Amino acid sequence: MRFLERLDELYAIGSGPGANRPHGSPAEDAAHELASDWLEQAGLAVDVDAHGNLFGRSGRDPHVWVGSHLDTVPHGGRFDGALGVVAAIEAVERAGLGSVVAFRGEEVGCVGSRAVVAAGGPLPRTFLELHVEQGPVLAEKDVPVGVVTGIVGYVHGELVVGGRAGHAGTTPMDGRSDALVAASFEIQRVRQAALEIPDSVATIGRLEVVPGAANVIPSCVRMGLDVRAPDRERLDALVEAIGFEPAYRNEPVEFAGAAREALRAAVEARRLPVIELPSGAGHDAGILASAGVDAAMLFVRSLNEGISHSPDELSADEDVALAIDVLADALVATTR
Repeated sequence: MRFLERLDELYAIGSGPGANRPHGSPAEDAAHELASDWLEQAGLAVDVDAHGNLFGRSGRDPHVWVGSHLDTVPHGGRFDGALGVVAAIEAVERAGLGSVVAFRGEEVGCVGSRAVVAAGGPLPRTFLELHVEQGPVLAEKDVPVGVVTGIVGYVHGELVVGGRAGHAGTTPMDGRSDALVAASFEIQRVRQAALEIPDSVATIGRLEVVPGAANVIPSCVRMGLDVRAPDRERLDALVEAIGFEPAYRNEPVEFAGAAREALRAAVEARRLPVIELPSGAGHDAGILASAGVDAAMLFVRSLNEGISHSPDELSADEDVALAIDVLADALVATTR
């Protein structure tokens, strides 16, 4: 199947293991050049905007965009981003309408789609994005595709726990004020707060221990915090329960327009159960939706326990083929 061959070609760009096309690298450039060739083969008018985003426009309904991104994290997977671009080319070529877009730099904060929005130029009427789920929900439900309800909101910040430095050999255990020990209780408290708010998550992924010497009792621990929830109410509740000052906040985005309904209808037409689920990760579709575009996303089932951002990322060929069919049908429906 052509889409599998194209995914393999993209996966081969950059040095392994895994996919290595970081934003701004020669590998990302090479992926865009390859995709540009495919757009020309599909008979689309190819152009690149001022931000490096790649477009392939048909003559009918060019203001309906379909696409994703071609950059990856280091040692990433075969499908993340690349599938959305390859599928978009297939869908637009089949339908004979719409435009394909490959955004720059999604993995470093959706810089390409954010630039399109910030530039104040023409935005699409509709945007559709196909993406691997990057999670286990569809596999657990034994369903090949799912319709995304929206992008969760997330907040970044820091927790700081204080203590008192002292000699590791001469300070009795019962007289210590060990900041790292105290931090371990804080980590458990953060976990419990997320468990008590449905569908929310909280992660402490960075620790800075001061002074950071093996023979000194820690006097301070700074912890980098990432919390996420599907809607503003639960996000606010989680921030309050943990009790920290946000350094950065990205509001939740709901997909609630005709584009989402078109994906639902295309799934139903194949007599498949319609599974609706939020995305716990950010995507270009969320950036466009936040700017008022009627955006929607379709997830394809991830295998290997939903692992992503890894060479072990996997989706079945038949699931991907089905997802492309659903995407193409939804594209046609959004232009009626």
